[in-house]
Amino acid sequence: MKTKVGIVFGGRSREHEISILSAASVMAAIDREKYEPLPFAIDKTGVWHFVETDLSGLSALTDSRITTLFDGARRVTVSDFDAMTDFAFPLLHGPFGEDGTIQGLFEMLGKPYAGCGVAASAISMDKIFTKEVWIRAGLPVCGHTYTTRHACAGNAAAEAARIEREIPYPIFVKPANMGSSVGVSKVADRAALEAALGKALEHDKRVIAEETVCGRELEVGLLGNGPPSVSAVGEILPLAEYYDYDSKYRGGGTKLAIPADIPDSVRAEIEALAVRAYLALDGAGFARIDLFYNENARKVYFSEMNAIPGFTQYSMFPLLWRARGVEYAKLIERIIGLGNERHHSSHHR
Repeated sequence: MKTKVGIVFGGRSREHEISILSAASVMAAIDREKYEPLPFAIDKTGVWHFVETDLSGLSALTDSRITTLFDGARRVTVSDFDAMTDFAFPLLHGPFGEDGTIQGLFEMLGKPYAGCGVAASAISMDKIFTKEVWIRAGLPVCGHTYTTRHACAGNAAAEAARIEREIPYPIFVKPANMGSSVGVSKVADRAALEAALGKALEHDKRVIAEETVCGRELEVGLLGNGPPSVSAVGEILPLAEYYDYDSKYRGGGTKLAIPADIPDSVRAEIEALAVRAYLALDGAGFARIDLFYNENARKVYFSEMNAIPGFTQYSMFPLLWRARGVEYAKLIERIIGLGNERHHSSHHR
């Protein structure tokens, strides 16, 4: 009997459209001899729908089906989802999906699901919490500080002055809980810093300010419920000043080098540290970890962990595993297997 896999996508975050692309790719590639994929889309108000639209070939943000997806969709409840599926595969990027909220729902339903659990998802979604955990685990991270909407409402200029005393320019300013480079700015002076804080605070009540690491931007994928397997190490080579939203999704000319051209000793160090970083956050199922490598200092700096990384066939995470010999359909199968394994372990103690 085929396993009925509920592909959950869309959602309330600013990464709604990217989530649709990820879901379309999984729907197209999943082994239909073993699985029956069922598409459940959450609209931007949080309402669930069972989607009748054919998603085959949907791979670009310009595809008109993204804007008409809900036109013929049947509204459903969470109870409908529970009754119709055996397994949940969330592909919800950003808040309300990658942050432990949907994982908590699946836990309450007793539904096995793909990826990290509630705590790991919530902590890794928050860039501030992630760095605090990694610091306690003895892992290298870049210099950073943070501020809040409340603090900036009282005196944004004073907060900006404090940040520039603690972090040298240029500074990256990011919402603590957001992905796909939404709300991110790179600034080099006080005026730009104050504007960047305002921009980031539109997306979250907490904002992190990070020092700019002069180094190569690397990424690595992980698979496992305990000590994980590690993918190839890949490198991001953006033509823009940094790897922003347009570089990722609007043909900004970014190049990917897989595997990255780094010394074997550095690769081995990254792999070992990535395993420690994953375990420190209680990673499960799968995740992607982003980091920087400063060649002059020969030092690695960990940036963040993505509990539900971009999942189109052309996204970094699947490409990293392809370089290790794990093709896209097999990657999906392994993730489903890990989700069932974790569910069985936690419910049969």
